[in-house]
Amino acid sequence: QLQASGGGLVQPGGSLRLSCAPSGRIFSINDMAWYRQAPGKQRELVAVINSGGSTNYADSVKGRFTISRDNAKNTVYLQMNSLKPEDTAVYYCNAVIRTSPYEYWGHYWGQGTQVTVSS
Repeated sequence: QLQASGGGLVQPGGSLRLSCAPSGRIFSINDMAWYRQAPGKQRELVAVINSGGSTNYADSVKGRFTISRDNAKNTVYLQMNSLKPEDTAVYYCNAVIRTSPYEYWGHYWGQGTQVTVSS
């Protein structure tokens, strides 16, 4: 339901921009977020943005990552600057979506995109 893109290999100190957009029928989107999961670790919340544009970040990425959204395109972005090796993980987008006015809100996940920070 969600298509994520933009991952890749980058050197420490570099930047990447992730994008995520839903496919299929969309009536309304509430919160949109990015999570990440490093090998051997639990999935963790990186950043979240609500429909009004308010944001929250994990302490580990504050000041380096910026989450934003384009409501006209139903797309969420994650701009990642000053990347560190410890940012290496699979990044997943998540959105709270109603597919019609007759449906309840549901959580939807993207397929994940690999971000590797290494020299």
